[in-house]
Amino acid sequence: MAGKRIAIMGTGATSAGFGADMVNAGLDVAFIDQWPAHVEAMRAHGLRVEMPDETVTTPVAAFHLCEVATLREPFDVVLLGVKGYDTRWACQLIEPLVAADGLVVGLQNGMTMDDVASVVGPERTLGAVIEVAANMFEPGTVVRQTPPDGTWFAVGAYDEATRGREAEVAEILAHAGAVEIRDDIRSAKWMKLVANAAEFLPSSILGLPLADSVAVPGILDVMRAAGREAMRTGIGLGHRLVPIFGDKRVEVNDPDHHATALFDAVLKGWTLSDTKVATLQDWIKGRRGEIDEINGLVATEQAGLGGEAAVNRRLVEIAQRIERGELAPEPSNADLLRSLLD
Repeated sequence: MAGKRIAIMGTGATSAGFGADMVNAGLDVAFIDQWPAHVEAMRAHGLRVEMPDETVTTPVAAFHLCEVATLREPFDVVLLGVKGYDTRWACQLIEPLVAADGLVVGLQNGMTMDDVASVVGPERTLGAVIEVAANMFEPGTVVRQTPPDGTWFAVGAYDEATRGREAEVAEILAHAGAVEIRDDIRSAKWMKLVANAAEFLPSSILGLPLADSVAVPGILDVMRAAGREAMRTGIGLGHRLVPIFGDKRVEVNDPDHHATALFDAVLKGWTLSDTKVATLQDWIKGRRGEIDEINGLVATEQAGLGGEAAVNRRLVEIAQRIERGELAPEPSNADLLRSLLD
């Protein structure tokens, strides 16, 4: 990718760590973020990435959102690291700087590809799935539990307009983890959503790291029920059972079994980690989480199919109470979660 200009739009815990890997590999990367203190910390001290076996500080080119309008030279590849609900405006902001033959890739949870394509065009859109554990609570510092040798990506074309260009992005992401090119990236993204639906809201509502929340009696059953609903919804929408997280095949051609297998794969990677899931990190920072983009999407899509994803719907209702300030995310909510299976 020599000579290619890369922008990372939204440099939170995951995407900032990836960007540091790319810079250290000699790539030209611009870090663009909406947290002023984070940008200033990166400018003053570089980006500090703390991993299990080493800590690396990397000088990076960091820009505030308001400075995007001052940039002139187009980017060949834009990697989106913003929250799913920020996808459209982020694409609209960066679109004038995307090269005519450039590519925009969402390194995000949820099904954001259509939002990306609606702004930059299908001919400049690729989809991606990521698996990494990381957090950021201090500006300029990423705590990355899974270093590059434990990080996984899948990349795929939005439609035939970008079919054959996946390797251009895979080559970039390979500096940050293992990369696979997938023909059916939509199904792969929904499989990741299944795992997220199981883990995000139950552990966030308890206010606990994922590894601790699954140890609370009855909560694992709630998580698996949410995941099974998400999987059945995906099948109803036409998505296929596909392997992710580096697996080569689906062990059993059964939606419920595959939903459980995907969630169990996540748990294996987080067993020794104290990292909190993304939604809980957002709540701790006073931000809203991706409620509508994960569990809410399951409930909405299932309703559109004429059914009901009751566990996901009720998880969303509890999460909305927390975001309104009516309820705190804490372990005492365990009974409330267990009641979802009644």
